[in-house]
Amino acid sequence: MKRLFFILFFIIAAVNTLYSQEKLDSTYLMCQYKYTYMNDTLQQTRRDDLFILEIGPKISKFYSYYTFQYDSLMSTPDGEQKKREIFNQSLSDFHKHRDRRKFLNGFSRKRSATCIYKNYPENGMTVTDFLGGDYVVYEDVLNDQDWQITDSIKTVLDYNCQQAVCRFRGREWIAWFTTDIPVVNGPWKLGGLPGLILEAYDQGNQYYFNIIGLERKNNKPILFGESFFKKIKYIKTNRKDFLKACKRKIDNASGFLGAETGVSFGNNDPVYYDLIERDYR
Repeated sequence: MKRLFFILFFIIAAVNTLYSQEKLDSTYLMCQYKYTYMNDTLQQTRRDDLFILEIGPKISKFYSYYTFQYDSLMSTPDGEQKKREIFNQSLSDFHKHRDRRKFLNGFSRKRSATCIYKNYPENGMTVTDFLGGDYVVYEDVLNDQDWQITDSIKTVLDYNCQQAVCRFRGREWIAWFTTDIPVVNGPWKLGGLPGLILEAYDQGNQYYFNIIGLERKNNKPILFGESFFKKIKYIKTNRKDFLKACKRKIDNASGFLGAETGVSFGNNDPVYYDLIERDYR
């Protein structure tokens, strides 16, 4: 039932593809980006994540540190037990201090499953994700933003930055990049400027990436696929079909959960936010 419900999201037939863990490149620069996004534009509530950008001479990888941390924990023999112990301690602290944000950040849990490989294949982009119990993979266009560089400047993480703006897949984006780090890269799918993007956000600040750390690395491997599992079967699709599936999940959250569990959860509450890419219609 669950798998049937998920597959119906896709317009075209998906192809199952088996990927093995593969070394793509070696990291020489690792960037940490704090990511916040508005998950309810009516209530103005936000959620957060921490993303890692591993940059190699040819290929880069962008992924959630918290999801990586969770998978690392669950790959150990006593991972489930450790997860429960950490959660129970966080819950105990929450009952004492009633700090919801601290509670949510106090135990290991999956957040974003998106993983973006730039220049893989060469001059292209590969994206893997997870939805409805299935791993998916699709190819995308590399550096697909038509940036306009402005005269505005500011300092980010002690680096002198210039401003660039563009319209990208339904949103107006503002980016701050530094030529002091001559890397044509940045958070998420953003790139193509003559320097590393240190900060980026859409107009309205619903999605916001801010660099909080830079670290030189010596040949840390950039791996394709989940680092803690030897093989994963991916459903091969395309970007717009995947986005449509994500939007349907948002719009029918209780129905989606019911399909997975076999339990009816009643009517859905209204949804007051959209995806980071809005050109799926």
